[in-house]
Amino acid sequence: MNPGTLLAIEDLHVVFHARRSSARAVDGVNLEVRLGEAVCIVGESGCGKTVTALAVMGLVPAPPGEIARGRILFDGADLTALSDREMEKIRGRRIAMVFQEPLTSLNPVFTIGAQIEEAIAVHERLDPGELRRRAIKLLTDIGLPSPESRHGDYPHQLSGGQRQRVMIAMAMACDPDLIIADEPTTALDVTIQAQILNLLNSIQRGRGKALLYITHDLGVVANIADRVYVMYAGIIVEQGTTKQIFSGPGHPYTRGLLASLPVRSKRGKRLHSIPGSVPDPSRKPPGCPFHPRCGEAEESCRKDFPGMCDLGGGHLSRCPVVFRKEFGSSSGGGTR
Repeated sequence: MNPGTLLAIEDLHVVFHARRSSARAVDGVNLEVRLGEAVCIVGESGCGKTVTALAVMGLVPAPPGEIARGRILFDGADLTALSDREMEKIRGRRIAMVFQEPLTSLNPVFTIGAQIEEAIAVHERLDPGELRRRAIKLLTDIGLPSPESRHGDYPHQLSGGQRQRVMIAMAMACDPDLIIADEPTTALDVTIQAQILNLLNSIQRGRGKALLYITHDLGVVANIADRVYVMYAGIIVEQGTTKQIFSGPGHPYTRGLLASLPVRSKRGKRLHSIPGSVPDPSRKPPGCPFHPRCGEAEESCRKDFPGMCDLGGGHLSRCPVVFRKEFGSSSGGGTR
């Protein structure tokens, strides 16, 4: 684990068991988040991004889910070895999560003020007056208009953007060190999306927190990330700084994602799309899981699982074919 690392995921495998098969949703992920930085996991729906986050939070439903192998180190402690009671002391206080759809995460029969207060009361013993003051302060901090009067509102009385702000307030209730945000702007329009991103960015930068942001939108990544992990079929296929990923992607999947971004220079032209879809986690192809969709695939890609190739400066890519063609070597370290 590198100095300053707050979260280190090591060879994480998460499996979901069914009666006749098992789905390898996360299949050997390695990932680090340092205190004070914003890290993005980017990839298509079904690639294992959310399951990775749920594993960190200790929220993988068991059964049918199981952390089959690996470690999740948070501030040096292995979260996978902790009991439910021990995880409850960390969840909310030191690690908090902002979920994708606030309307399903907020309880419709309790006011937003009561729900924020509950998030605080789980970890701190405060009198009702102090709880109310803390909740209103949080609503003020996240920019909700008229926080004192909105304190008594129910979730259905708020707009989508306002509900997401409430979710962020709940996540920040106990001033955690790590915030995990799972596509929190997916259902919002572009203007509100930008406001939520700016809010998360200001909280993370202003308070020196670590942010793990999960998204399928590379435009979001460009705005908030220090470093990026590109995920496909339960594995990390490329990682590096935001500049490295955008200026010199080393994996065909990353290049496909970047080519599909709408930009002004492509106006009037058909957008690029990657053929096919993410494989079923219970029926992954042999070799490189991306090879059925890849224009660079060779015979070896259909047989051999690729290791990580070192492109320099912490930039790693799981594509020896591109590495050989562009860097003149067939080996890049060979790590999983």
